[in-house]
Amino acid sequence: MDINNKVAIVTGGASGLGEATVRAYVDKGASVAIFDLNEERAKTIIAELGEDKVAFFNVNVADEASVKEAIDGVLARFKAIHICNNYAGIGNAIKTLGKNGPFPLADYCHVININLIGTFNVARLAAEQMAKNAPYDEVNARGVIINTASVAAYEGQIGQLAYSASKGGVVGMTLPMARDLASYGIRVNTIVPGLIHTPLFETLPEEAYKSLEASVVNPKRLGRPEEIAHLSVFIAENEYMNGECVRLDGAIRMQPR
Repeated sequence: MDINNKVAIVTGGASGLGEATVRAYVDKGASVAIFDLNEERAKTIIAELGEDKVAFFNVNVADEASVKEAIDGVLARFKAIHICNNYAGIGNAIKTLGKNGPFPLADYCHVININLIGTFNVARLAAEQMAKNAPYDEVNARGVIINTASVAAYEGQIGQLAYSASKGGVVGMTLPMARDLASYGIRVNTIVPGLIHTPLFETLPEEAYKSLEASVVNPKRLGRPEEIAHLSVFIAENEYMNGECVRLDGAIRMQPR
């Protein structure tokens, strides 16, 4: 795919990995719709990148009506959808059984609802519109969906039960979704990040931060949001990348704690 003049949705696009990807797509000539709840930060990004290239939609990814309304807004503004990047997600730190009793079901469901159901909700509704695109190459290509999991999908740590389950679900639906959408010319891939330096890490004590850096095999540092964005661009551009879950983690393998 030539990203120039294409239209991308980026959930969680107002910060972290999503913001870096918004910037990378705009640099490649795309128009981008930010689906997020942080309107203030999104407005700052739009002021920098230009209202002609970036738009904000206040979206709860797990709510069907919210996503449908936003997608209608993208079509009204940019006329099509070619790329859907799902970054929006949350996490918590609760054990299956702890000092306060069993994992509260509502807390578990909240993470699953945002991370897994929210990802599926946006992907399916974006796919509906991608399928209407005219093919842009000789093999019927119409669009690409890029979801986001985590190394916790494979090596969840103590207290990461809900988060790991949600991200494991994203990994698990990658290939069947790619197969489901193949006849429409829509590819589906999943990025599996390791420890990426987002604003959350700024709150950690230096000792804890250094310990996390040391746990990475090579290079001995946290990943950078722009490295995730670079992978998103590669996946979008490379039409033979389909049905894959790609780890970007410096060869880290997470330990139990």
